[in-house]
Amino acid sequence: MIRKQPPPERFDLIVAGAGHAGCEAAMVASSLGLKTLLLTINVDRIGHLSCNPAIGGLAKGHMVKEIDALGGYMGLWSDKAGIQFRILNTRKGPAVRASRAQMDRNEYMRVVQKDIFSQENLWVRQDMAEKLIIEDGHAAGVVTGIGEKFLSRAVLLTTGTFLQGLIHIGLENFSGGRMGDPASVGMSKSLAEAGLTLGRLKTGTTPRLLKDSIDYDRLEVQHGDNPPQPFSFRTTEIRMPQVPCYITYTNEKTHEAIRSGFERSPMFTGVIKGTGARYCPSIEDKVARFPEKDRHQIFLEPEGYESPEVYPSGIPTSLPLDVQKRMINSIEGLEQAQIIRPGYAIEYDFVPPTQLLPTLETKVLPGLFLAGQINGTSGYEEAAAQGLWAACNAYCKLAGRAPFLLSRDQAYIAVLVDDLVTKGTLEPYRMFTSRAEYRLLLREGNADLRLTEIGRELGLVKDDHWAMFSAKKKGLENVLEALRDIKIKPDAATREILESIGGTPPGKSVPLAAVLRQPELTIADMKHFWPEIENCSEDVLLEAETQIKYEGYLVRQQELVEKFRRMESVALPEDLDYSAVAGLTREAVEKLTKVRPLTLGQASRISGITPAALSSVEIHLKKLGLI
Repeated sequence: MIRKQPPPERFDLIVAGAGHAGCEAAMVASSLGLKTLLLTINVDRIGHLSCNPAIGGLAKGHMVKEIDALGGYMGLWSDKAGIQFRILNTRKGPAVRASRAQMDRNEYMRVVQKDIFSQENLWVRQDMAEKLIIEDGHAAGVVTGIGEKFLSRAVLLTTGTFLQGLIHIGLENFSGGRMGDPASVGMSKSLAEAGLTLGRLKTGTTPRLLKDSIDYDRLEVQHGDNPPQPFSFRTTEIRMPQVPCYITYTNEKTHEAIRSGFERSPMFTGVIKGTGARYCPSIEDKVARFPEKDRHQIFLEPEGYESPEVYPSGIPTSLPLDVQKRMINSIEGLEQAQIIRPGYAIEYDFVPPTQLLPTLETKVLPGLFLAGQINGTSGYEEAAAQGLWAACNAYCKLAGRAPFLLSRDQAYIAVLVDDLVTKGTLEPYRMFTSRAEYRLLLREGNADLRLTEIGRELGLVKDDHWAMFSAKKKGLENVLEALRDIKIKPDAATREILESIGGTPPGKSVPLAAVLRQPELTIADMKHFWPEIENCSEDVLLEAETQIKYEGYLVRQQELVEKFRRMESVALPEDLDYSAVAGLTREAVEKLTKVRPLTLGQASRISGITPAALSSVEIHLKKLGLI
């Protein structure tokens, strides 16, 4: 029996690029019922971790959790391929705790490809999308590098670093989308012909080292959490063998080697024109910018359980190979380390994202969506988040539904998209918890409570996922109810228990919630007064404890959300003539006309738009009878 039916003559959606944005988008779109084509330059590299072999991190782990809560895939794939899991910032508040996991690079690709090739409504072709097909002013397909035409109702480009990609090692450079894969040459021209403005960015990666050439006895070992905590709310067990990472540092000898290569550095000699990542600089940039620092930390991350390679995180570089060798061999534990693959920088084209609607559809060409590094971001997680967002909106557009739009108080993914389309970026954008105004509301642990019902309504959250979520939600409601209803008396027995666990006896009868708010007590301590609490799951107890202990802060943040929600509810006409708004400066008219904000709230986040300008727009809307 044939398990995969022939592809349609016209697809609903073509996804060009099979990195993290493309894989997430293709799975989401096909899961929602869209007949989807995934085009990739190299089928063997579907789901490839092009840079570091890790998923998550500060704010990035939050987005992986949000993708999972909505019914996406990155969290599930990470749990199946993870070889070390850690919760970061455990000594800090719950808002900034984040998950990070090392991946087995080959296993990650295997699990991604298994899902991609078995997915219903999804077809895969190895070819390069080189030109857009436009029909009646609407994106209607692509022409490939070998001249094949694929027609569709919408197109989603997730091109990563492949658009006019140029790889630099020292003063040598050559065309490439990443090491070992060709660049996309024609699509940049096609995008420009469609009316989009393109810019140029730069990123880089580290040299890869032979695992057996490293002296681990001289390195600091870093183990993962035991037991490992998964990304996905649907994962019940981590099955991959867990391995340690190791830590070492650069030193003055290392910095001398790096400085010796400045005259042959493509970054310092002006060969590289693209803007680099501010928050993930090359090691030569760090040495030049921070000469007072006598060392920089390096994490030696295994590429996989059985891989012969190690990724030295913290030293991305485009220095000449001979300098890279001297640099590596000057580091403690790496004196005999052998480079298997050199570090390099790569320049590539991107589309400044103020040219996009909040749905990630381009303003000038309906039906064309963009996601990932083409929008100016950096990072696997940012890419996957955009892939899900764009795919959901392509589905909504084709299905005649309202757009899939979340607000900044609902998800980091929404913060990401809003920042891109409203403020734009001139350098690779990276998500941080500090970018979110309401980060205490946007915790990792409550991502499902924030988003799973939305994913269910959209059609992404399937029955088994929904059943798990419903059980957790009901369990949480029961725990919170018990903590607020069960009261303890200020008697001798209560005093004895509280003093034994380091708590303070109350002066009157109080609910357990009030006792739990004592900083020195945890929810586990409440078992002395409510033994049934030991039957509750750990994730339920952790979320309940957070809600009780931070209740005052959460209420205040929610009040701020409600205060700003009024502006978010004031819609701005798409064709509003800002030059006709009395009181607006020329700068305000130009910026509002360029971004075309959908709401007064979005307008308030445009750089340079003052409260006075917002008042002028609001008065104009009242004159028009729109509010």
